[in-house]
Amino acid sequence: MNAWQFTGNLGRDCESRYLPNGDAVVSFSVGVKAGFGDKATTTWARCAMFGKRGEAVAPYLLKGQLVGVSGELSEREWDDKQGQKRYSLEVRVNDLTLLGKRDGASPAQQAPQPPRQHAAATPAASGGSGFGDFDDDIPF
Repeated sequence: MNAWQFTGNLGRDCESRYLPNGDAVVSFSVGVKAGFGDKATTTWARCAMFGKRGEAVAPYLLKGQLVGVSGELSEREWDDKQGQKRYSLEVRVNDLTLLGKRDGASPAQQAPQPPRQHAAATPAASGGSGFGDFDDDIPF
């Protein structure tokens, strides 16, 4: 089984491109923190999401966004311009969860929010407490 699950913040806005067959590829990097204090480290994982799911989530993948990622991990090796061996972790994303607001974002800079429920559908709007109609004879 090849599965890796992690949380972290996006290092920059995602990039979208399309394969010759028309499928979307959404790429982004996530900084995964480990340790604390002077022993804290950050590992960068390059992530790719394919198809309509990637297209749908792309507007929300902005720099600083906290995400939870689950996917298949692979390591890529290459030689840089100076001939040094370099490595990167790459994840083919199977599941992505948006975990809150971007760090330090003002309300105008935040990712678009999904529509809220109609006010009449909430318990407070209908006059109830949200816990049903309990009798006042609860013993505690």
